[in-house]
Formats: sequence, structure tokens, C-alpha cells
Amino acid sequence: MPPWTLVTPASRGIGLELARRLLRTTDLPVVATARKDLDQAREGILRKRQDDEERSDDGAVQQLTSTAREASSEEEGRLKVLRVDVCDEDTMGTAASECSKLFPSSDQQQAHLHASFILPGILYPEKSPSHLDAANLQHAFQINTIGPLLMLKHFSPFLPKKVTPTPLLQSTGGGDPAGLPTDHATWATMSARVGSITDNNALGGWYSYRSSKAAVNQITKSFDNYLSANSGDKTIALSLHPGTVKTGLSEGFWRTTPKGKLFTPGFAAERLLGVVNGVGWEGDTVGGGGEQKMQKSVAEMRGRCWDWRGTEVPP
Repeated sequence: MPPWTLVTPASRGIGLELARRLLRTTDLPVVATARKDLDQAREGILRKRQDDEERSDDGAVQQLTSTAREASSEEEGRLKVLRVDVCDEDTMGTAASECSKLFPSSDQQQAHLHASFILPGILYPEKSPSHLDAANLQHAFQINTIGPLLMLKHFSPFLPKKVTPTPLLQSTGGGDPAGLPTDHATWATMSARVGSITDNNALGGWYSYRSSKAAVNQITKSFDNYLSANSGDKTIALSLHPGTVKTGLSEGFWRTTPKGKLFTPGFAAERLLGVVNGVGWEGDTVGGGGEQKMQKSVAEMRGRCWDWRGTEVPP
């Protein structure tokens, strides 16, 4: 039984594109989750990406290193879609139990969770304290912070331990930044640049989103400390900032995003997988350069927040 990967949620946006990409650029099983309409989520991951899903904000087609194609029958067999609602812990526990059956404990040292992408997000853009609403605050923290914490509770036992034999993964990416690290597993949680307290110098606002994403970065650091003690260098935790991506979460800001900085979900997924693989890029826009920088070590990567270029977002 090979190692496996997890993407939550994967019904649309970056999650869907990450699941598509993992399915097509690795030979690992992909466990994708959705809150509802599991068959529709599965079809979305397996189908060919449409041209309009690849276009950047200036109309240019962003060049992705994987082909936009239908999944093969072999890839289709490696995809499992499970129900997870990050507002319902019972669904997380049920999904984890299902994964225990898919990847039995007798094979656990080999069939570990090698890459986990925990991506839920919701934005209430409060501009002043008068806009704060108790229900919205609770909802934001449930989805952005508490949900990812409970995913840790139920799925972190699948991650490699110090005693897990190496190599953890046979190389399938041939050095391609779309591949996965072979020497360590990764638990990645979606954060945001606005979760940085250091960077919050002028605009303020977005109280629930900023604070819930700042909490994600603290969780990442705390969990990575735990992993360092229990897994050594075989598992790391990090958080990710994808930039401004053309999804429902950012729809109200598409027109005001500077040219070249509104990314398609496919482009964001490619870059974030590269970051997980320790690779960075020069330039801060789609057309602003694409040369790879030197690869980062496990010690450099772990416990921190990284943007889509492989540049650290300060806490």
C-alpha cells in the first residue's frame, strides 16, 4: 500500500486544482473531500480543465507544467472522494475511519499520509468595529481555524513517525516542482498574508479573517513543534498564502487587484505544490519572472508561512 495524499475541501477552487494536479503528477492515492455532491466533486477532479479556467486577469492563458487533460482510468482508480464538513466534527471522524480502512494499520508504516492540504476559508470583510457580527465571527473562526484544528485531531495520526522507514516516497516527479518531497511528509494549512501581524501596518479591518488566519499560523507553529518531537525531520507543518486567486472568496476584489496579481486556481495550485517541494520563484506577478530559486531545506521550511513564490510571510 503506497503513501497517500489528502485535500480538504476539493470541490472547487484551489482545492479542486490541487487534487487534479496530485492525481496527474504523482502515482499516489488522492483522498479528496467535499461537504456535499460527492459525485459532482469527483467529476470535477477527473475532467479536463477548461480553457477559461486557465486564463489570468489580463486574458492570457497561464502556462501550467501539467497537461489539462481527462484523468486516465488508472488515475481515476486512485481517487477517493469522502464527505467532510469542517463545521461538523462527526464527518471528520467518519472520514478518518474510512481512511483507516483504505490504508490499513497493518501497513501503516508504509501507507502513511504523505501530503495533506487543509484549505477551508471564508471572508467577512469588516471595515470597522461597527460591522462586527457575533454569528459571522463564530462562522469565520469555525471554518478558518477550528475546522483545520479538528482535522489535525483526526488525521495527524496517519503522518510518519520517527520510526517510519525511509525513504518515505520513491521519486516520481523527476525534480519537477510539481512533485512531492521524498524525504519528508507535509501538513499544509491555508493561511493568508493578512494573517501576518507584522504586515498589518496601515489598512487594518477584516477583523475576523485576519485574526482567524493569524491563529492558523500559530497552530502551524505549535503543531510543527509537536511533529519535531514525534516525527523528527520526517514530517513538517507549514502554512500557505496563495496570493489573490480568482475564486468565490475573493470575487469582490477581482476588479481592484493589480494587473498580473489575480491568479487562476490552477496556477495557484501549481505554485503552492512547488512551495511544498521547497522551490521558489523570482518575480511577484504572473508575468514577472519564473526562474526557480534554490531549494529550501526542511529546517528552513518547517513551522512557517510561505507565499506562492516561496517567500516567507512574517508572523
